[in-house]
Amino acid sequence: MNRDITAFIPYNGFKHTSQTVDNLLASSVINNVVLVVTDETLPPIKSCEVLYTKSFFSTKTVELISENSDTEYTMILTQDDLIDFGQFALERFRDVAENTDAGLVYSDYYEKKNGKAIPHPVIDLQFGSLRDDFNFGHIFFYKTDAIKRSVSNNQQDFNSAGFYNLRLRVSQDYPIVRIPEYLYTSVESDLRKSGAKQFDYVDPKNREVQIEMEQAVTQHLKDIGAYLSPNFKQIELDEEDFENEASVIIPIKNRVGTITDAVESVLKQKTDFKFNLIVVDNYSDDGTTEKLKKIAEHDSRLIHVIPERKDLGIGGCWNEAVHSKYCGKFSAQLDSDDIYADENTLQAIVDKFHEEKCAMVIGSYKITDFELNEIPPGLIDHKEWTPENGRNNALRINGLGAPRAFYTPLLRKIKIPNVSYGEDYAVGLALSRNYQIGRIYTSIYLCRRWEGNSDAALDISKTNHHNTYKDRIRTFEVLARQKLNRTNG
Repeated sequence: MNRDITAFIPYNGFKHTSQTVDNLLASSVINNVVLVVTDETLPPIKSCEVLYTKSFFSTKTVELISENSDTEYTMILTQDDLIDFGQFALERFRDVAENTDAGLVYSDYYEKKNGKAIPHPVIDLQFGSLRDDFNFGHIFFYKTDAIKRSVSNNQQDFNSAGFYNLRLRVSQDYPIVRIPEYLYTSVESDLRKSGAKQFDYVDPKNREVQIEMEQAVTQHLKDIGAYLSPNFKQIELDEEDFENEASVIIPIKNRVGTITDAVESVLKQKTDFKFNLIVVDNYSDDGTTEKLKKIAEHDSRLIHVIPERKDLGIGGCWNEAVHSKYCGKFSAQLDSDDIYADENTLQAIVDKFHEEKCAMVIGSYKITDFELNEIPPGLIDHKEWTPENGRNNALRINGLGAPRAFYTPLLRKIKIPNVSYGEDYAVGLALSRNYQIGRIYTSIYLCRRWEGNSDAALDISKTNHHNTYKDRIRTFEVLARQKLNRTNG
């Protein structure tokens, strides 16, 4: 059997790395193992070659791997965790790569926690899977020629986005294939809940990394004909008459413990225009309906809607409100377990619409506990958004921010997907394809994290489902932008 795989692994001096190396060298298909080291003082591991680099995830590291792999396949371990390979796992990687002509192959895996191996399935890569945090697992199994081709055509130099840029460029010329089998076991090192991990990309300490990621995806979009230059359609905000300048919309089901706070935060808003609050009550049965009816009896600004349909998700409830006669010129979002930060939130949103003549306004928010005490990561302001490139970078990140508000006539034209996750992201991408998005970078919204929250701590099945849907939305959008560019010549 040919030894046609070179393995590259990061080395930080951990004792378990030697065990990973032994596991690799025991295979009849591994030609050699190369340690990628950023600290020259670390003691070497016997039988391993060593490459020195300043940053493991840099373009320079990718170039070194390309130069030092002369086998048909190159396997890169992206974390210095203990890896235990399953029966004939390396042969399986190689055979799938050979038979599919894939540039990159990855697989499901187990992660060992408290001595127990827990299945960690990953998801299929789609055309629109442009997130830099897409989970390929710990093993990237490349066709070496795919790496060399990418390196020869690359014009960008990154300190942190080298591997992200590599897989984007490989995807332009080769299939990327997932093996839906658990081919190895890893000791998981990041034990945070999903609700904490999802905000890594807006952490200020990661800002330089995110700039590089944005540069990589922007070039990729240009390469595949999906990049949009900063030219936007102009809108006339007075094209229709509305009784109310703005409507706050709250879809709700069974939030008896939080709805009063949400409603009161709206009704106390101070504005120089007329507004109302439309709560779409999706057949609550925990006392929420009775609370809403009681509040509406004392304040006519609260429009309590119970839809006729019983198949509505959050997006469908939004459609009920937006297409009703009660909806104002601007439609502003508030989740049923969150609140506006102060009495000026709605005025700030509407002022931004008039100031920038935009189709959508997105604010900033603080993460709090149920008692409204700020908790990490605190302020989420999405300053990675720029007027020039925000709508391109939006295809890389996993959310656009909150609170979200829309120019109602456009929202009525687009329609909102009748789902309960990602519907806002889908609408934001669709609007940004043609129109400018306004941003407010100060906190105007408090987002409460608690045990009943929708994404505070998701299991792997739910996380994969959510990510698959958002990747599908990105796929739709990339294809739409390619068509738009072809149409416009």
